[in-house]
Amino acid sequence: MSDSRRAIVLAVGGGIAAYKSAIVCSRLVQCGHEVRVVMTRSALKFVGVSTFSALSGRRVATETFDPEQNPLGAHIELAEGCDLMIVAPATANLMSRFALGSADDLVSTLYLQISSPVLLAPAMSESMWGKPAVQRNVNRLREDGCHFIGPSSGWLSCRASGEGRMSEPNEILEAAEALFN
Repeated sequence: MSDSRRAIVLAVGGGIAAYKSAIVCSRLVQCGHEVRVVMTRSALKFVGVSTFSALSGRRVATETFDPEQNPLGAHIELAEGCDLMIVAPATANLMSRFALGSADDLVSTLYLQISSPVLLAPAMSESMWGKPAVQRNVNRLREDGCHFIGPSSGWLSCRASGEGRMSEPNEILEAAEALFN
């Protein structure tokens, strides 16, 4: 990635691919970017706050209303001056809420608040990825201006190979760089 310092929100959804997001976070920081990590409650089942706090060097946000952050809501503070929002893994649940304009947790509220480009890195089983409802949401999000990287085909956590595997960290970083250029 370029040497220009950017403010990037990394929103981590609840899926086993969240471990790859830790690598994305580390590499973004190594490139000199300010990484603001936000995690869904489901993401906390796969990887811990301490991992992202250590990698980003910053406090990790998990709740919409946190008394230690902006009293108007964490989504206001996190969106301020943000150059890019990366959602990885972008689960079927998150993409559905984004497509519907739902704001029922910090990540979905932040998505509605943020004015920067949004890069989604979907991750789910092949059968979920292929569902018409998921594809409708993907099309809606593309129409809304979201950018996508992946998913790719490969070994999935459901013990099968197929389309739905989250893109590799270097591919996500390359897609982010392309958006900056």
